[in-house]
Amino acid sequence: MVSAGILLGAFLTLVAVALHYSKGTGWEANEDISQEVLEKRAESVPETEFPEPMNRSIGGGGVAAGAVAGGSEGELAEGGEAEEAEGFDPDAIPEDEVETYEIEFAKEGETIEIANNENILDVGEDEGWDLPYACREGSCLSCAGHIEEGPAEEYIEHSNNDTLNEEEMDNGYCLTCTAYPTDSFTLETGEQP
Repeated sequence: MVSAGILLGAFLTLVAVALHYSKGTGWEANEDISQEVLEKRAESVPETEFPEPMNRSIGGGGVAAGAVAGGSEGELAEGGEAEEAEGFDPDAIPEDEVETYEIEFAKEGETIEIANNENILDVGEDEGWDLPYACREGSCLSCAGHIEEGPAEEYIEHSNNDTLNEEEMDNGYCLTCTAYPTDSFTLETGEQP
C-alpha cells in the first residue's frame, strides 16, 4: 500500500510537470528602462559649477578653496570679504625672490631646508622618506600634515586645496603635496584633521 501511494504521488508529479512545460509559463521579462530613469533624474537636477560631493578620503567633499558665495572672481562675497585665491603658482616666483626655510620633520627626526618654490612632499621624498600621499593634487587628505606652531596660513601656501576648510587650516593642518613654505616650522607628517 505504501509503495502504491509513492507511485501514485510520483505519477501525479510527472503529470503536473508535463502540463506545466507543455503550456509554458507565459511570463516575459519587462523592458529595461533603467537608462531612461537615470536620464530623467539627471534632467531634474540643476547644473552647478560646484564639484560633486564625495568622500574626502578620495577627493572633494570639503569646503573648496575658491568657492564663491555669488558673483564672479575677484568680487566681494556677501560678508564683504574678498574670496580666497584658489592657489598660487610656485613657478611664477622670480629667481631673486626664492627663499629657503628650515622645516623640521618631527616623525623623521630631521630638519631640512625647503625653498618657497618647492613643495614639501617632493622634497621629503627626495630625502628618501616614505611619506603618505595619494592624489598629489590637493584633493584628498592622504598627505595631510600638522604644523605645530599655529595656523597653516602663517607658514605655508597651497597651490591647490580642495579638501581642508578654513577651520582645519587655522588648526595647523596642511596638504604636503601642494604646500610651499613661507616660514620655518615643525611638521608632523601623516596627521589628518
